Amino acid sequence: MATGSRSGTALITGASGGIGLELARELAARGYDLALVARSADRLAAAAKALGQAHGVTCRVLALDLAVAGAAERVWDWLAAEGVAIDVLVNNAGFGLHGAFAESELGRELEMLQLNVVALTALSKLFVKGMVARRAGRILNVASTAAFVPGPFMAVYYASKAYVLSLSAALASELAGSGVSVTVLCPGPTRTAFDSTAGVSGFKLFKTGVMDANAVARIGVKGLLAGRRIVVPGLRNWFLASTSGLAPRSITARVARSLQDPADLRG
Repeated sequence: MATGSRSGTALITGASGGIGLELARELAARGYDLALVARSADRLAAAAKALGQAHGVTCRVLALDLAVAGAAERVWDWLAAEGVAIDVLVNNAGFGLHGAFAESELGRELEMLQLNVVALTALSKLFVKGMVARRAGRILNVASTAAFVPGPFMAVYYASKAYVLSLSAALASELAGSGVSVTVLCPGPTRTAFDSTAGVSGFKLFKTGVMDANAVARIGVKGLLAGRRIVVPGLRNWFLASTSGLAPRSITARVARSLQDPADLRG
């Protein structure tokens, strides 16, 4: 792997596949060295080797489950020990769960909140201080079009992404003029392992308008580097996100339910 970044170093969580890997590829193509974090050591090592060879950047990897309490601090300690300053933080790691709230497993939902909300918040807190001190830095938080509406049968997941959207918008405002930008990426249905992990394969949500992960990442990185606050890839997704606030939540919840109601599969 080559050394000597032209652009700085980007830390990307959930980087072993899907949108995270594609975001890493887009940033490496722009000359960023990479610090990649995900659970799978083998997949991380393979990704780092391929990206380093393809783009001539340095790739560091840390196999770590960010859903474990204190994981964000371990990432911070790892990079501090390496003497690496982070210029771009990409909070991509996350997962979804499908099921009726009254019946779903609490432990698994708390694990999801630890990853989607707590780890993202902790990493942002830890790394933004250095960015502000240097008056330079970028944060990309990956939310979802789910952030804009209530989501029956995926209630906790949708709520977690609403948190990411709200936090990102607030931080973007706080940090205006500091040299640090905050962008939230809100993709709609995307071809990754998300649907199988969440248990929504076969639902209407993933039958039409599904985007490729590389297209989502390309649009996301372009928006990040332009300093845009909210990026919604795809015209259909952008229209739905833009108009969601015009309808009562009871109606948007009904629409979301129609896309992921388990009764559809039983029928």
